Amino acid sequence: MSRAPRATPAPFVVTGEYRRFVEFCDACLRYRYIGLCYGTPGVGKTLSARHYAQWDEVGRFLGLRPEMPLGPYLSHLGTVTDGVLPPRALGACQTVFVTVDVSHTPHAVAQQIASLRDAVNWTVAGATRTRGDALWPSQLPDRVGLIVVDEADRLRLTGLERLREIYDRGGVGLVLLGMPGIERRLARFPQLYSRVGFVHHFRALDPQEARRVVIEEAAQLGVGLGPADFADPEAVAAIVRVTGGNFRLLQRLLAQVERIMEINGLETVTKAAVDAARDSLVIGAA
Repeated sequence: MSRAPRATPAPFVVTGEYRRFVEFCDACLRYRYIGLCYGTPGVGKTLSARHYAQWDEVGRFLGLRPEMPLGPYLSHLGTVTDGVLPPRALGACQTVFVTVDVSHTPHAVAQQIASLRDAVNWTVAGATRTRGDALWPSQLPDRVGLIVVDEADRLRLTGLERLREIYDRGGVGLVLLGMPGIERRLARFPQLYSRVGFVHHFRALDPQEARRVVIEEAAQLGVGLGPADFADPEAVAAIVRVTGGNFRLLQRLLAQVERIMEINGLETVTKAAVDAARDSLVIGAA
């Protein structure tokens, strides 16, 4: 059985939960509040935050890699005459996306945020100017209005204190992404928690939307399955039941279903194929 090649990376799937996340981030950006977003692993917090921040596009333009120190990199960007102009769509970017490293220090987190703010400011300036304009990083206006911190559960007390200092001095909104329980943990740190304006629970897909994603947008999850492959309602119901609306698990299960269909020469997704795919995965608590 021949299928269309997978898109790499898979296009982003816009869901109702993502739209609610956008409203939450927009409020933190507009009012310059601190927001807490929590949810179980795999529901799409990180993907949604990266998409909101246009982070894949920013990283692709700058050639950013997680292990690359940004300070020395930005110091030799020079003017836009030296390279390619950023896409015009990045001219509206106002968000920095930061992932807290496992072995972080408060100073390293602050340096990372400062460097990424420079990266966003340089990108926005390049996207809104013409070739030949000087865009030295030290001379750029600060366009960043929101800092999104992923893996915020890793932050210790001193790291949280450093974030509070950046927030107080920077005139920006701040969103912390973490696991359920982060809101109770931060409640024990009143200096930061008293500044929290919004809390958002990022939930898994409800059964109705999970069914829609499976049938209409399976290809968006990086597999070669389309609507015609889901002719069996019982198979679709089994996928929704097994995944519980967990985005990451849904993607893994559909990839296994596609593999089993290819091995067995199946033309449509069957409940037996779903059961076989489930047995090949390690599925624990989300």
